[in-house]
Amino acid sequence: MLAETICSAVSAAGLGIAAITAYRRRFLAAARIAAYSLVPLGLVLTGAVEWVAGTAFSPTAWVGFGLLGGACLLFMTTRAVERRTGGSRKERKAAAAAARRDAVEPAASRASLGRSGPATTDPKAARPKTSGTDDDFSDIEAILKKHGI
Repeated sequence: MLAETICSAVSAAGLGIAAITAYRRRFLAAARIAAYSLVPLGLVLTGAVEWVAGTAFSPTAWVGFGLLGGACLLFMTTRAVERRTGGSRKERKAAAAAARRDAVEPAASRASLGRSGPATTDPKAARPKTSGTDDDFSDIEAILKKHGI
């Protein structure tokens, strides 16, 4: 009986605060406060408060909640260990084999090879450069030709 009275008082106080908030023209906040303040009253009217009060003082219920908590803790621990180790032994072997099969050695880019790179088959690249300005624009021309411009 005491829990129902307290829940009713909390709901009444919350509705009063919601009314004051609405008076200040903050209607969205007032509606949110009213929604929160109606929750305890709804719990009382559905009988949930009586059930919780009866369960709170039952040792059998506490043992049941303890077992449920232990089962959840055990489940979460095993999931964390499985995620950290990568699953079963078969799954780890399969993942390692796939990683070895898919591994590719990266090819060196032409810019990183510099002047000591392999000989090109392009006849324009084999010609010696005649002036410094041509050397500057040849890179740009190569880029434009590469993109079809």
